[in-house]
Amino acid sequence: MANEISIEYGEFEDWRGKKADPTKHGGVRASSIACVVEVLENMVFLSNATNFVTYFLKSMHYPAAESANMVTNFMGTSFLLTILGGFISDSFVTKFKTFIIFCTLELLGLILLTIQAQDSRLQPAINNKPSRSQEAILYTGLYAIAAGVGGVKAALPAHGADQLDHSNQRLISSFFNWFFFSVCFGGLIASTVMIWIEENLGWNWSFKISVVTLSVALCIFSMGFPIYRYKRPGGSPLTRIYKVLASAIGNRKVSLSEAENIEIFGNRNHDKSRFLNRALIGDTVTANEVEETKTFLGLLPIFASTIMMNCCLAQLMTFSVQQGNIMNRSLNNFKIPAQSLSVFPLMIMLASIPLYEYLVRLFRIKNNLPSKFNMFQPLRRIGLGLALASGSMAAAATVEAKRREAANNNVILSVFWLGWQYLLLGISDMLTLGGMLEFFYSEAPDSMRSISTALSWISTSMGYFISSALVTISNSVSGHFGKEWLGGNDLNHSRLDLFYTLLCILNFLNLLNYIFWAKRY
Repeated sequence: MANEISIEYGEFEDWRGKKADPTKHGGVRASSIACVVEVLENMVFLSNATNFVTYFLKSMHYPAAESANMVTNFMGTSFLLTILGGFISDSFVTKFKTFIIFCTLELLGLILLTIQAQDSRLQPAINNKPSRSQEAILYTGLYAIAAGVGGVKAALPAHGADQLDHSNQRLISSFFNWFFFSVCFGGLIASTVMIWIEENLGWNWSFKISVVTLSVALCIFSMGFPIYRYKRPGGSPLTRIYKVLASAIGNRKVSLSEAENIEIFGNRNHDKSRFLNRALIGDTVTANEVEETKTFLGLLPIFASTIMMNCCLAQLMTFSVQQGNIMNRSLNNFKIPAQSLSVFPLMIMLASIPLYEYLVRLFRIKNNLPSKFNMFQPLRRIGLGLALASGSMAAAATVEAKRREAANNNVILSVFWLGWQYLLLGISDMLTLGGMLEFFYSEAPDSMRSISTALSWISTSMGYFISSALVTISNSVSGHFGKEWLGGNDLNHSRLDLFYTLLCILNFLNLLNYIFWAKRY
């Protein structure tokens, strides 16, 4: 039975439901479509994330603090809902259909907000908050987009990787490198072209362009259907995990030696989860389901260890932008928009990915290594990224202390001083997120690749939420000892440097925690 399940999960089909032909279906050409689509989709997502603040303030007349929280909640929810998209993709429909469904949902949400933005009757009067019906339209469109983004980001990278030969880990690694390149390239367009459009032509143009761009992305992805290969969903993996856990707990009084007399399917027996072998007592659970559960549970400590890095990443969209707004942003006769500061790390990341691919290829050829050679294993790549996250917060604390001291002496520092924290955290994000996508996809049970890939985005979501919680806790604790670190609206009278120092220490401790779990994996 277990062998039959494994074979079923491993088979790929063409769009007619017949066995996929390796010469006609899948391959680099099919997977590259996912990268092209991700450029357009991420451009739409990030440009709207920056556009929403202006829209909520100027058109919907929400207070500044409430507008900022609405955007933070939107982004956090978008990434969190990747678990829903991953679950549907692994359980009920193919990754192709999951993308089509959720991308269409995101497009419908965008169209609804575009209509509201163009019709003054659907907006509140000046200095008035929206009515209930206006809020209903706003939140329906907003969270339709969030749900759509969640499904798209869960299904798209897994669908792209499914097109490749899984025995060639170097090819899988290369795909995720270029997929991350696409994420960054979409972010670069959002941080330059879209911000220029918003500032010079008006934020309402952003909605119109987003609708057209996402429609093009949906069409491009759909046109590839004849050359894709598809994997049939294997039913709810969460149900199987629950069944294994329930059976293991129910048989907890049975000795492990008795349970392990039953032949274990496969060659991956995670000793650290041996207690799950008790689930094999009886006929309700297969050995394949036990191994699937062990493998997925083994990913969770690595996932949890990456959340704190994303907490640092959240600062680039909040406090770093506030710092930039009160620093000297002039470059000759051009004034750099504070929201465009992320251009610098994005450009570094975009350059580093093809450079990395070139160096790996050069090293492989020079040393006569096989084409499957992979220079950096994902766990080492993630670890390096987490180390750089701690270093970025140390740099951020140092720069903020210097900026604050200069401001007290009526000197305004150049915004380029922020380049250190943007650069280090940008490279950290490249290493960590790229490594996570590859690691969770490659190590995941065959029937749980979408859910496991979604863990990378859920880590980002939880990082945003924990960032908000840390700000609240820091203010509460520091307020008891005199003055809140981040109280008020003037950073010159706040202690953002101490908050960055706290993040540096927490990230260093988190790095030690990660090393512990990575060595045990």
